[in-house]
Amino acid sequence: MQITIIVFEIIGSLGLLLYGMKLMSDGIQKSAGEGLHRILNFMTGNRFMAVLTGLGITAIVQSSSATTVMTVSFVNAGLLTLTQSIGVIFGANIGTTITAWIVSLVGFKFKLALFAIPAFGVGYFITFFKRLHRDGLGEAIMGFGLLFLGLDLLSKSIPTVSADQLEFVAFFADKGTLGLVAGVMAGLLITIILHSSSAATAVILTMAHNGLLDWPFAAAMVLGSNIGTTIDAVLAAIGTKVNARRAAAVHVLFNLTGTVLAMIFFNPFLRLVEFVVPGGMDLESITVHLAMLHTVFNTVNTLIFLPFVNQIAHLVEWIIKPGAFEPPPAYKLEFQSAGIKENAESYVFRAEKEILEMSSLVQKMVTCMNSILEDRSAENLSQIVPRLAVQEDYADQMQEELSRFLVNTSHLPLSEKTVHNVRLMIRMVDDLESMTDEIYAISMLFQRSVDKKMKFREEDISLLKPYMELAERFIRFVHEHLNKPLSSEQLALAHGMEEQIDMFRKNLKKIARKRLEEGADVKAELLYIDIVRYVEKLGDHAFSISEALASTK
Repeated sequence: MQITIIVFEIIGSLGLLLYGMKLMSDGIQKSAGEGLHRILNFMTGNRFMAVLTGLGITAIVQSSSATTVMTVSFVNAGLLTLTQSIGVIFGANIGTTITAWIVSLVGFKFKLALFAIPAFGVGYFITFFKRLHRDGLGEAIMGFGLLFLGLDLLSKSIPTVSADQLEFVAFFADKGTLGLVAGVMAGLLITIILHSSSAATAVILTMAHNGLLDWPFAAAMVLGSNIGTTIDAVLAAIGTKVNARRAAAVHVLFNLTGTVLAMIFFNPFLRLVEFVVPGGMDLESITVHLAMLHTVFNTVNTLIFLPFVNQIAHLVEWIIKPGAFEPPPAYKLEFQSAGIKENAESYVFRAEKEILEMSSLVQKMVTCMNSILEDRSAENLSQIVPRLAVQEDYADQMQEELSRFLVNTSHLPLSEKTVHNVRLMIRMVDDLESMTDEIYAISMLFQRSVDKKMKFREEDISLLKPYMELAERFIRFVHEHLNKPLSSEQLALAHGMEEQIDMFRKNLKKIARKRLEEGADVKAELLYIDIVRYVEKLGDHAFSISEALASTK
């Protein structure tokens, strides 16, 4: 019965932690305006600032678990990139060593739970007073409190492990390399059980101080605790977006690789610590040696891997692939005001590159849409429609960010010609976003035809196919000529394709009306006409972009 209660306590506290993380992530996304985003980007603007940020936060809350979980949350909310998060994680590992120093020197441990319930209360009252219009901030603070409360309850739900109950690990202390590996595993398991590397370090220091562990074996256990502490980030990444899971993977790889390197050079590593800490090794000084080992390990580990932040990011991107319906990271296009007089034109080049990317997305979507004609089964639509929904949402984000970026760019000291072109670019972005709306709408019409069991005749599909292929060809033409002036001959070609689409539309609508007069299914024919109408809109927007390109100076 007791075991059952413990299991349910663990499940409940884990659920509280995960819900707190979700609430904080959602609240952050609601409340994070440009101010918070700029602050975070400044704090993590380069790898050194990111390390200092992670170190500082962890030094304040004295929990690397809390810092890494918050980092995963920020990545999930799109406020930090994967590369920025790596430096924060490195810094968190250094910051957590402060707890070891406090334990070794004064035997005091900071209690995170002291802030959990007050934080939740403050957050709730912020959401309660609607006049403040700070619901997102309130939810984020509530999630922050629940996160810490979950971490605290998770530790308390495990039966207390005392130094006396762990005497069996002393058996391995004189077993050479095998014993050291056992020490690493023991430190790892104790940290997972206690759910806190700080608590595990305190237990290890207590055992060493009581003479149960010798210096090398205790050092191995401290190294193992660095691997065990990654469990919180892994748990927090459950159900998150791909980059949040990658951030958690960075934490695991960083601590695991560092521990392996420390074990390979174990004896020189211990001698380095002994050199740094003056005095001999006795029961009084061993705790200081272990605290120093913890600090040296994480500092050296950070110095080794910090130059390879980009390579580490590429590695975890290769290891962890997006799922079938993985939502892409939130689209962000930052407008930096520094140096605008010298680099005004570079903002235009950057926007052109992003518009080309948006056009590429439209191309992929229209190709995906046209594939429905080959397979209109419920199984195929269940794969295509959700994918198009995610891409359409991403295009909405691109339009919002690009439009804001281009408006800001138009206020820079640009030539009259460039300002004119920037305004045309805003128009093109709107057209591209409208295309994604229509592509998704067409896929939903096909989905409705399946849901309502409306079957199109093969003759209808054979008439639709060249019509939709022409629209796809027109969109490809626009993409190939994007970001450069369109000649009069090319504009005439675009006009010809637009007229062809109009002729197709008139003929297909005429055929549909004739079938209605002959007693065809009214709902099916109206749905067919809607598809025809949306495809024509694709042609209209493609021609609108062509006209904008022809007007480019």
